[in-house]
Amino acid sequence: MKQQPLSDFRTSYKARMDELGLLLIETFHYLALFVIGASVVWSAVVACEGMVAQGHATIGDILLLFIYLELGAMVGIYFQTNAMPVRCLIFVAITALSRLLIADVQTHHAVGLDIILVSAAILLLALATRIIRKPAEDNS
Repeated sequence: MKQQPLSDFRTSYKARMDELGLLLIETFHYLALFVIGASVVWSAVVACEGMVAQGHATIGDILLLFIYLELGAMVGIYFQTNAMPVRCLIFVAITALSRLLIADVQTHHAVGLDIILVSAAILLLALATRIIRKPAEDNS
């Protein structure tokens, strides 16, 4: 029986360890995605229960459900593509700022500097989504 040189053994050992490392990383990604997805669903269910107990849903509650929807979509996109959908994060931020803006207007009923700043932030984020282009194959 021919003995394998030490360098061949190291190469095959490194290749097996690389495969194991990639498997562990992929397993962690899937576990983390399931935990994040379950947390989003759980939070949405708790929010719905709160609306039912309250007897009605406010516009802020509905926007909160949209935030949960966008977070769930983001998890789904990441699950399918292994790419972080930055545009979804921006959409979540726009929805959260819109919710803040509506709550502020409902509470204070007056135009102040904070409303202008939040509106400017929403505009800036909307422009950012325009700047961040889709990949070439998605452009129409």
